[in-house]
Amino acid sequence: MGMGGSNVGARIAASVGELEDPVAADFQPALDVSNGGVLFALPALLAVGLLKTTGRFFELSKGYYGLESLFLLLAFMALARLKSIESLCYCAPGEWGKLLGLDRVPEVRTLRQKIRLLSDNDRPEQWSGELCRRWMKAAPEQAGTLYIDGHVRVYNGHQTKLPRHYVARQKLCLRATSDYWVNAMDGQPFFIIHQAVDPGMIKVIEQEILPRLEQDVPIQPGEAELAADLLRHRFTLVFDREGYSPVFLARMKARRIACITYHKYQGED
Repeated sequence: MGMGGSNVGARIAASVGELEDPVAADFQPALDVSNGGVLFALPALLAVGLLKTTGRFFELSKGYYGLESLFLLLAFMALARLKSIESLCYCAPGEWGKLLGLDRVPEVRTLRQKIRLLSDNDRPEQWSGELCRRWMKAAPEQAGTLYIDGHVRVYNGHQTKLPRHYVARQKLCLRATSDYWVNAMDGQPFFIIHQAVDPGMIKVIEQEILPRLEQDVPIQPGEAELAADLLRHRFTLVFDREGYSPVFLARMKARRIACITYHKYQGED
């Protein structure tokens, strides 16, 4: 059964493929549960739609753990600052199971297999896009001005030879990937673009970010409104000097998208 496994009947049924439905959460009274504070975040996780549309985009074969349990486990791991799936090896599985209303959480190997199944056919990207559209519709006043920021994520493994990026905090060129976050001005994240080979902020904005924003940003002015007011714009992008380019800004103006940035090369006013 594994350490902490006490639901013998359901686990045996799952092991031979006879468990029709995943085990439902069943919370029991408990004292001094490690990391129990993450449950205070459960209402917020539900409010932002963590579990609302998972059934539309994901499905699992018959087994002991269901979609809701897996998504809540990953969310709780992030809140507890577990930076990798392997970190779960060093946590008490029974204690973490109490946070989910189960006898124990899955083994790391099982969790990896489940995540691999959930990641097929670009389903995470589709689910992420749906969440982004929901967040923008819920706060249309925040979706009119969007902040784009690039971050370098250093890769310390040896399985692939990634290109080198300059890491400002270490003042070194290291193998890394680039992440481009698209946020509201108050820091609320809308979505993220991963780039293993980074073509630069300008190309990422034009090729990856703008097609999504033009489709997803709510309350954009129509063609008639744009034709009547030559200074009207669809929405505003804010980014740092990596995106500074007069030619690029001219292209954005032609697409009726406002940009706010600052001059890349210091000099006289």
